[in-house]
Amino acid sequence: MPVINVDDLTDLDKAKMEVTQLKVEVKLEREKVSKCCEEVMEYIQAGVEEDILVKGISEEKNPFKEKGGCVIC
Repeated sequence: MPVINVDDLTDLDKAKMEVTQLKVEVKLEREKVSKCCEEVMEYIQAGVEEDILVKGISEEKNPFKEKGGCVIC
């Protein structure tokens, strides 16, 4: 798709682009936030046992564990 510099367009062309975008957006299927939040919470709770961000990384498997200290003399 070619890149369009919006500054080079006329006001009529900008209005046509906006109308086209609004036509696309009006066709999108919408969901209630409360329903989406419930689904996200269920998804997170279903995978909490395997989630490294929730349970953490064991010291044996942590590749970023400090191997030793640094001594400056």
